[in-house]
Amino acid sequence: MERPETVIQKASEEKHKSGLIKTIGLFTAVTVVLSSMIGSGVFKKVAPMSENLMSPELVLLCWLLAGFISLLGSLTNAEIAGLIAEPGGQYVYFRRMYGKAFAFFYGWSCFAVIQSASQASIAYVFAQSLNSLAPLPRLSPELEEISLFGFLYPLRNLGVKLLTVSLLALLASVNYRGVKYGSSVSRVFTTAIVLCIVVIIILGLSISGGSVNNIYTDASTYLTSEVNTSRLGLIGAIFTSMVSAFWAYDGWNNLSFLGGEVKNPKRTIPLALIIGVSTVTCIYLLINFTYLFVMPIDEMIAVFNTPNTIAAIEVVRKFLGPVGAFSISLLILLATFGCVNSSILSTSRVYFAMARDGLFFRKAATVHPIYSTPSVALVMQFVWSSVLVFSGSFDQLTDMLIFAAFIFYGAGAFGVFVLRKKMPDAPRPYRALGYPVLPAIFVLFCILLVAISLIERPQESFTGLFLIFSGLPFYFIWKKNKANVLDSSE
Repeated sequence: MERPETVIQKASEEKHKSGLIKTIGLFTAVTVVLSSMIGSGVFKKVAPMSENLMSPELVLLCWLLAGFISLLGSLTNAEIAGLIAEPGGQYVYFRRMYGKAFAFFYGWSCFAVIQSASQASIAYVFAQSLNSLAPLPRLSPELEEISLFGFLYPLRNLGVKLLTVSLLALLASVNYRGVKYGSSVSRVFTTAIVLCIVVIIILGLSISGGSVNNIYTDASTYLTSEVNTSRLGLIGAIFTSMVSAFWAYDGWNNLSFLGGEVKNPKRTIPLALIIGVSTVTCIYLLINFTYLFVMPIDEMIAVFNTPNTIAAIEVVRKFLGPVGAFSISLLILLATFGCVNSSILSTSRVYFAMARDGLFFRKAATVHPIYSTPSVALVMQFVWSSVLVFSGSFDQLTDMLIFAAFIFYGAGAFGVFVLRKKMPDAPRPYRALGYPVLPAIFVLFCILLVAISLIERPQESFTGLFLIFSGLPFYFIWKKNKANVLDSSE
């Protein structure tokens, strides 16, 4: 006879039909949203945006617009999340909206660039931050100049890269052992990060000696900035800078990937999306206002042009000295650690769902017999993210993945219109706010961002397109294999 506590535990651990266990409540769901968004971008991206725009007011405008657009996307996506709650999130949504082919290309894009590059980039910032505290070993200049294809230098900053891969391995193993472990890490780290950012805002606005005049003072070289020299003038410069801001906001839809492990998902996911994205938008506006309040924009541009510097560290160093710089370095370590963990936790479920449909490596559909996690999908994700660590710079990777992500963000928001036609009578616990106007605005913005990115950042954009369509031969192979299996079973 089973012990009473065992019966209670089994009753509380409701299983999804896929074999995954439902353990995530509202608070944890909100922390997954927060930790998926608050990573490295909020500490780094104000510097390249300042260099590009040369105006503090325009920089803050970009952060505000990016937050508003992200909120529109989450409000729209929340209706779909309340309608369909399955492991794989956006992949499953696309399968219902447009069919398996389109869903496959989304999932493949996550694997090839969107999510894997995100994990590689954020983990790399973690290693860079640690390197600023305690320099990691490097190879000789001759070995570092060894290249692949003339533009990849895998041996450069080898100590940083090996630490990055070690972090990815550690967090993959944590999530391998169960969603409870991964979500617990998210809760602890996210709470600490938000509290630390609030402290920085309070100190920066009270004792830093900064000035509101810094917010209204343009750079000395404003007239020759990207605002005036880009192909599309002010509009092009703003959209280019918003790509940087969107990197910091990206990740708001990662919670949907965990649909099979969320308690009462049709209520919890929409509510967590709205709370999480609104909170992050407020935090980002306040912290970036603080950066520019403390540091005049000419100094911020100098930070951008100094190798191996992080804007947030230099701002805090300005008014708290070396101790403050050390403290903010630790905060960045916490934030990037938590963000990588949330991404690994959530996005492995996409490949798990694809494999269950026969559109990914078959082993990725494996559920661990003890830990009830998509164990093989986690390992595959780790391997490819580690490969990406040895290619591309941080900014190239982030610009490339944001371009690819917004293709699918737009398609996802348009799917609200599609599902209203396909599933008119299905119960919707949450209906998109401002339908059809606000979802339409978000879709049009996504189209505009993709078009301007192709003009302003053609190399990163076309590389993103290449990686999206690199899955084409795999799609036909897996589709053919699935057809052969069905034929043989008849």
